[in-house]
Amino acid sequence: MLDVMRKQKNSIIIKVVFVIIVLSFVGTMFLVWGEGRSGMRGGSLGYAAKVDGSKITLEEYQSSYQRIRNIYQQIYGQSLPADMEKTLGLRKMALDSLIDNFLVRKEAKTMGITVSKEDVSNAIAAMPTFQKDGAFSFDLYIQLLKSNRMTPKDFEVGQKDELILKKARQAIKDKATVSDEEALARFKRDNDKVELEYAAFAPMDVIGEVKLTDADLNDYLQKNQAEFKTPEKVSVSYILLDPASQASKLTVTEDEIQTYYQKNIDKFQGKDGIQPLKDVKERARAEALKQKGAKQAFELAADTLYKNIKSGDLNLIAGQLKLKIQETPVFAAANPAESLAGEAAVIKKAFELKQGELGGPVETAKGIYILKIKERKEAVVPPLSEIKAAVEQKARGVKSVELAQKKTEDAARQLVSKATIKTQPTGSFAYSAQGDVPGIGNSPDLMEAAFKLTPASPAAATPFKVGGRWYAVRLKQRTEAPKADFDKTREELKKKMLPRKQEETLENWIKDLRTKVKIEINQALIADK
Repeated sequence: MLDVMRKQKNSIIIKVVFVIIVLSFVGTMFLVWGEGRSGMRGGSLGYAAKVDGSKITLEEYQSSYQRIRNIYQQIYGQSLPADMEKTLGLRKMALDSLIDNFLVRKEAKTMGITVSKEDVSNAIAAMPTFQKDGAFSFDLYIQLLKSNRMTPKDFEVGQKDELILKKARQAIKDKATVSDEEALARFKRDNDKVELEYAAFAPMDVIGEVKLTDADLNDYLQKNQAEFKTPEKVSVSYILLDPASQASKLTVTEDEIQTYYQKNIDKFQGKDGIQPLKDVKERARAEALKQKGAKQAFELAADTLYKNIKSGDLNLIAGQLKLKIQETPVFAAANPAESLAGEAAVIKKAFELKQGELGGPVETAKGIYILKIKERKEAVVPPLSEIKAAVEQKARGVKSVELAQKKTEDAARQLVSKATIKTQPTGSFAYSAQGDVPGIGNSPDLMEAAFKLTPASPAAATPFKVGGRWYAVRLKQRTEAPKADFDKTREELKKKMLPRKQEETLENWIKDLRTKVKIEINQALIADK
């Protein structure tokens, strides 16, 4: 592609062309190239997706994902937290872009779209990154390619592929037009004013009308058992071995003190740097002794437990360790016994054990636990007679929501049929992109629908939920902007609307292409991490 330019790199004309090439190059190099020249190369690492059997490799997916991630990091100016990545859907975005590119590339052949060497030369000539002192530097061009492990041929092939994608997309965009009707609808939306009348119902408005039989309550309980299931509960017998009791019987050698100091030297950081051992020796001795005691206490507890575990006899273990057995009342994991408050590891272990089973040792800041499940109460759904009030409260709340929605749907049908029902007015208002409807609240969907209502078709067929209420609406009055104003601004408005229409046309075209192929996606790639 650039062979002519290479041969005549000192030509003034070529230098001017290279100025444009360089300006655009780095952005394309990093944002486009990772995709590969066809976007569908084979690979040894499995596949990210298949489109009619053609593979998108994991390597291509990772490259696409990393590019998109880098772009968003530049936008936000910081490292992207995992939850933000999840919200943005970057993994799916990366895979969708590869699938879309494949489909566009394939369709481009059917459309007869080609890219010549001259097209590629001109495109690179428009890039902004290879400039030096206002002119193209062939040496800089080669240097940047080499630093990114690319040959000129590879880059040029990738650029050709990118141009095919751009040409195909632009060809579809060029087909988009904005009709007079569409322009008029937009003009009226932006310049008319409307006033609605509405009927609204909230659950609290109708909860007094809800009537429930025992059969209704039983049905609700059966369908929502998890809401009323009592939590699993246990009571625990346990012994607690204090590591200090072992430490009091031990000593530590000079070597042990030295070893502890070296392994935990960050603990001895003073304001002037690491404190020498001679200055912190007593502290190191005490901490080394404590650590040694904890280790021996755990080993003693473990050894005693495993020698007696088959017996299931906590009294036997307590006797050998000269410890007193403590007991808890029955408790749930979310509301532990007072003596085990804060002991998450012990509580977790307790709910893993069967009744009568020994467990441990479990080490916490308090010491080493060995425990036995004295009693276990499984989670159960009590009979309706015991929880009738709670079931009725829940069921009534659900039924009131259903009734409020049904009443609003009935009101919407009446408004469509032009029946006379009790309504409230919103007052006259203009279109707002934020969707703030007077008297109702914030609802962009309702705002859009309001400005599509006409005297011939004045009522919305379905209700809108805003906050905790449902609204059935009908056009009460529409104040129209002068038609002469539209005639003056028609062409300007159509021009303003065209970019959006072009994007919608392209989006719909790609969606249609997707419906014509079989797409298999490696779901593990886009699953929540």
